[in-house]
Amino acid sequence: MPDSDARLWAQMLAHVQAHHPGLWRHWFDQIGWLGFHGGVLRLRVSEPLQRNYLRSNGTEAFEDAARHVTGHLVTVRFVGDGDEEDFAQGLSGAARNGHAVTRSDLVLDPDNTFENFVEGPGNRLAHAAALGVAEKPGSYNPLFIYGRVGLGKTHLLQATCLRILQNHPGTTLSYVSCEEYMTQYFAAMQTGELMAFRQKFREVGVLVIDDIHFLTKRERSQEEFFHTFNSLFVAGKQIILSSDAAPEVIPDLEARLISRFKQGMVAELEPPDFETRAAIIRQKAKLRGLALPEDAVLHIATCVENNIREIEGTLTSLQLLARVEKRAPDLAMARAAVGEPQGGHLGEVTFHIITSAVTEFFNAKLTDLQSKKRHRSITVPRQVCMYLMKHNTRHSLQEIGGYFGGRDHTTVIHAIEKVQELRSTDPTFDEQLKKLQEQINKHKRL
Repeated sequence: MPDSDARLWAQMLAHVQAHHPGLWRHWFDQIGWLGFHGGVLRLRVSEPLQRNYLRSNGTEAFEDAARHVTGHLVTVRFVGDGDEEDFAQGLSGAARNGHAVTRSDLVLDPDNTFENFVEGPGNRLAHAAALGVAEKPGSYNPLFIYGRVGLGKTHLLQATCLRILQNHPGTTLSYVSCEEYMTQYFAAMQTGELMAFRQKFREVGVLVIDDIHFLTKRERSQEEFFHTFNSLFVAGKQIILSSDAAPEVIPDLEARLISRFKQGMVAELEPPDFETRAAIIRQKAKLRGLALPEDAVLHIATCVENNIREIEGTLTSLQLLARVEKRAPDLAMARAAVGEPQGGHLGEVTFHIITSAVTEFFNAKLTDLQSKKRHRSITVPRQVCMYLMKHNTRHSLQEIGGYFGGRDHTTVIHAIEKVQELRSTDPTFDEQLKKLQEQINKHKRL
């Protein structure tokens, strides 16, 4: 690549990372520069899934970057090795050679793999079931994964699709949203092409439908899907579904569909605990190429409690702040990115309120309290924090221990007992605890 092109490409990548942080992925550095031809900038992306993802999600961002660095109206085209572009129609070069074929109305994010999925107590069963289906389609049929918005349902579905495509050549897989399924169904009814519609969805090896709870909007769509489900099930084809609720509590869902959905594996995704949230933040920051200090990670994990999508949004805000302020992310920036704690309200006591009061009182550093150091000047304020957190927040012993460097619940119990013992034997210490509690109580009265 000529030096001039190398400079343009480096500037483009920097622009995408700075101005489109939510899109940025660590593998963008592997994109190849093929140059301009007739106002079109061709960029080589060898991996078909990555190429398809960029065509669907990255064209606008890369065109913005190209126009910014060149000053000209530029069109960006992502191409494969040898200028192959047939993957845009859903068929990769691998498929022509006998590999898996994907007929997908939703785009598979190449980063939504099992390797990038953070396992924790709230998702362990769903993760194990999805992995089992990915390795051996048909092992649980159907696989029904449910949970609130933003807990990782789509990630698990896509990870399963990616692993099936990788390990089972020749598999025909269709991955759609329920809304798109119904749209195609009603369009087929209006145009008299129901046979083609049924063939599309009943002759696949694996059918994956996201947000199946939207099926309840129309009785006729439930009838159609019931027969599609039966056709696939009798033929031994894998069915994977996701929903925001368990089958039996989806409003207006027919009893016969509830029965079908429950005859396989039903697995719930629960909100991640503190340690899992922290691990998710580290993983997502790594994928974005974002160097995040540990105290910032722990602060975000404390404030964003229930929704992984909120974590994504916080990291995006953090990246934008880092760009505006032209410095590396730190704890202060994480606090600004989080704003008010998720679901918080005036009067709610948080880990941050407690640690701020305790570290100021004892002239200690939060990073030391979260470390493995055992000097008395650190262990005492650490134990005081644990004690006050137990008595002033709704967090579990496991979450409190996780906040302090991954310590287990027995350590927290010991800390609470130690503080109680000191309060009963040391009047000065007891007065100190009362002052700290009074300071915390001010937040409760706000």
